[in-house]
Amino acid sequence: MANPGLDGIDLRILDVLQETARISNVDLAAKVGLSPSPCLRRVRELEQRGVIRGHVTLVDPAAVGLPVSVFVQVSLERQIEPALETFEEAVLQRPEVMECYLMTGDADYMLRVVVPDLEAFQRFLMDHLTRVPGVASIKSSFALKQVKYRTALPLEERRG
Repeated sequence: MANPGLDGIDLRILDVLQETARISNVDLAAKVGLSPSPCLRRVRELEQRGVIRGHVTLVDPAAVGLPVSVFVQVSLERQIEPALETFEEAVLQRPEVMECYLMTGDADYMLRVVVPDLEAFQRFLMDHLTRVPGVASIKSSFALKQVKYRTALPLEERRG
């Protein structure tokens, strides 16, 4: 278990906050069966321990002019630490890269990139990604339709 100190109340707090991060502490306390002071103390402890990493607003990408999602597989010439560090540092600088994972399997990295259109993706690819030292190959797949998207982890499975 990654966080053995989590009890059922902590998991209920996290469940509620994942769905409604702007809920008031009083309403959160009522939903999880605590009084407000202990509830707030638990939330702050979860934040201090790094279980809660932050609070965000989810924005519809199409509504802000970023309707194109591209999944990009990147293979490096050599999977040695300096090459991995160079690639990761370059990716961290690019705002259009929403996610980046070091992978097992056919590719070394999987990226999720959001852009306004194909031309913007081509610029990202040609001006940035292909210029990262050590990149051997790049394969891109364009998302046609988002079938499922969740940000909330399935904590109810942990409660048993």
